[in-house]
Amino acid sequence: MSLIEVGLVDKSGALDRNLVQATAAALNVQVVRDLPEYWNVQATVRYLPDPAKIPVGVWPVFLVAKLPPGEGGVHLDKKNQPYSLVIGTPGSSDWTIDASHETLEMLVDPGGNRLQASRAIQISGKETEDTAGEYQYLVEVCDPCEGNQYAYSIQGIAVSDFITPHFYDPVVTASARYSYGGNVKRPRQVLPGGYISFTDPTTEEIKQILYLGSTPQERTLGPATGASLRVFADGRTHSMVRESRRPNHELAKRCEDHRRVADAAALQKAKSYRFD
Repeated sequence: MSLIEVGLVDKSGALDRNLVQATAAALNVQVVRDLPEYWNVQATVRYLPDPAKIPVGVWPVFLVAKLPPGEGGVHLDKKNQPYSLVIGTPGSSDWTIDASHETLEMLVDPGGNRLQASRAIQISGKETEDTAGEYQYLVEVCDPCEGNQYAYSIQGIAVSDFITPHFYDPVVTASARYSYGGNVKRPRQVLPGGYISFTDPTTEEIKQILYLGSTPQERTLGPATGASLRVFADGRTHSMVRESRRPNHELAKRCEDHRRVADAAALQKAKSYRFD
């Protein structure tokens, strides 16, 4: 299998360069160590210092000040190669979770059209439950568990939880893990702050179940347009998800403390080397 190279680059020019570099290193650990445990992906992530120089073959993740209206995170360039746009807010580290989210989804489904058939679901109170029939689910590995409360830390950087292929299993099994962090407990469960997109074969329309408020809600987006199902669905959802998101202050504080201690240790370690 060929190796995919991802590059993290600050196009806004407003973010802490050390944090961007540390995030690239943490995302590299996530895609080398965590993601391949469940998904058939071989990739690396590196920091790119210049947004005007993107090496040939690298899939860039651009940190930007804002997104154009009606656009989500993952896009296709003129040659249908993927790239991502992530809003990076100075003074906040929440964007590291978004960068992880978009990187993982881009790697698992570069074209944004991967569908997985599984049992249909419906809303039941504050949960989703299986129902008659089958849907084709858009494989967006972070969406069902994308709430910041489900993120985890790598080297003092907050990264997104993500579902495993068992998420599409027909029934619960004791040995299966449905998301890497264990937050998803059963197939096709949508957690608060998350959502899931699917096609209904009986209507050929794109639908979603969004759990952005106190209870999940279903909505119909209509027939898909454009070259990518993900671009179509996320473009109509991204702003809603962003507005409903709540910061994970506890995790952010733990990550900040970790980075401070790690930086102090790194400075001390550097003193142990002699160059004269």
